[in-house]
Amino acid sequence: MLVIGIAGGTGSGKTTVVRKIMEQLPCDEIAILPQDSYYRDNVHLPLEERQKINFDHPDSIEFDLLVNHLQLLKKGKAIEQPVYSYLTCTRMEETIRVEPRKVVIVEGILILGHAGLRRLMDLKVFVDAEPDDRLMRVIQRDIAERGRTVGKVLNRYEETVKPMHLQFIEPTKRYADVIVPQGGNNHVAIDLLTQYILRILSHQS
Repeated sequence: MLVIGIAGGTGSGKTTVVRKIMEQLPCDEIAILPQDSYYRDNVHLPLEERQKINFDHPDSIEFDLLVNHLQLLKKGKAIEQPVYSYLTCTRMEETIRVEPRKVVIVEGILILGHAGLRRLMDLKVFVDAEPDDRLMRVIQRDIAERGRTVGKVLNRYEETVKPMHLQFIEPTKRYADVIVPQGGNNHVAIDLLTQYILRILSHQS
């Protein structure tokens, strides 16, 4: 099993990079573990407090569960991946069954900051992008997918996203084996990553 970690700031284009890699690989040979599925379940908190959670801080992630699930996949065992709702800031009752695959991509803003998770990765990638580009994507995404207003998105960016990026995300770039500038628009880097994965898969066959 080849385990690839793909990190980068909020709105850097990580999801686009993952999607474009997946488009060029056999779908039955790849599994995705999004960090966002492993946010802690905050059902015990009132909704108002849940909506104030700093999702860009490492403490918001249940890393132990993510590490455990990755270890199980590496042992050839299926897992039940949590489903997280940004609207209620809680885990849903349903889960997603993930079977072991030849390639597992772990994707998320904070994944390279966790030593135990890094040790399970064969390739570590950091997707880089200009702050202005990231902010623009965050505004578009949070309005469309998370029901936030422009004002709320900008306040959150200034209060949590930007300082957390500088404190916890940007420094993890030093752990990366590969840095992809320009996010999902860097077709050359994406093609190189895809060819690397295909080469590994061909040797495993």
